[in-house]
Amino acid sequence: QVQLVESGGGLVQAGGSLRLSCAASGSDFSVNAMYWYRQAPGKQRELVATMTSGSSTVYVDSVKGRVTISTISRDNAKNTVYLQMNSLKPEDTAVYYCKAVVVRRSRFYEYWGQGTQVTVSA
Repeated sequence: QVQLVESGGGLVQAGGSLRLSCAASGSDFSVNAMYWYRQAPGKQRELVATMTSGSSTVYVDSVKGRVTISTISRDNAKNTVYLQMNSLKPEDTAVYYCKAVVVRRSRFYEYWGQGTQVTVSA
């Protein structure tokens, strides 16, 4: 079994920054890819960013330009990924979820974290 624990959310004023972290723990696994999603009230969950084994990243249009190159940095030794969000806007308010695709005994499994609330005040 693999557990994902997110942290770093909170209340911030518009224009502020937050750094979310997601740590994967467990035994006998390797991380294939990690993802950040978010879900705003009344909206569907959407993909925010992706970190694969090749360290590539993908961002949805609404956050482009407000995310630095090092927004997601994969800490391979600790199986932790970070999401650095700058110039936050009220519309960024959402629960942010981490997802990991891992390999265990030659099979792929998907795990989700519990989510961390980000609230941006105007």
